[in-house]
Amino acid sequence: MGYQLPLDFKFNNEFTFESFVTGSNDELVAALKSVAGSEDVPFIYFWGKRGIGKTHLLQALCQSPAFSNKPIAMIPLAAEDSNQQYAPQMLDGLETMSLVCIDDIHCIVGQTDWENALFHFYNRARDSSTPLVITGDRPPAQLNLDLPDLKTRLAWGLVLQLQEISDQEKLQALQLCAKHRGMELGNDVGEYMLRRHSRDMVNLMELLDKLDKASLTEQRRLTIPFVKQFLDN
Repeated sequence: MGYQLPLDFKFNNEFTFESFVTGSNDELVAALKSVAGSEDVPFIYFWGKRGIGKTHLLQALCQSPAFSNKPIAMIPLAAEDSNQQYAPQMLDGLETMSLVCIDDIHCIVGQTDWENALFHFYNRARDSSTPLVITGDRPPAQLNLDLPDLKTRLAWGLVLQLQEISDQEKLQALQLCAKHRGMELGNDVGEYMLRRHSRDMVNLMELLDKLDKASLTEQRRLTIPFVKQFLDN
């Protein structure tokens, strides 16, 4: 893995391209995988609702072999403590990075200092041929930005929508994650989780994490009775 700014940001090592179920997002995943080897200045903006994999894909790109031992910056603007941890001034000089990823740009809409800083950083990154990947919850044209020029910049590169995967593909994603953790998640148990719990992938992965810890503590396999007991408590 490359080293990143800010230094206290921690990647989830389960967020890889291999663990991402592509669904109908082949074009987007291929574009992200090609960022390192692109001859043009790579700028990608992709958008979608919460919990469908935007952060997973950004971290997969940052942790890909192409950026191993290279300076990268990952800025999660939706982090609970982002107001204390991340300030617009942190963009100063990031055009020297090998890759810059900014997650959830919609979180700074209407903040003049952030909008101006991002506008000027985009121009510097373009001049320095620095790959820049940004996510949001809607396309650039629908962001209520106060700075029209920033909205224009965000639409200059490749703009793609991240499509939500089907329930069957969510089951596949859960099983991939479970396998990575050394667990076996049968179809019947996974389908039960989808019926009884939120279908949001963030919540599903959090549930799987809790079940993993509970199964280790109680020395039990993931079965429907075990999951039911856990959810009912």
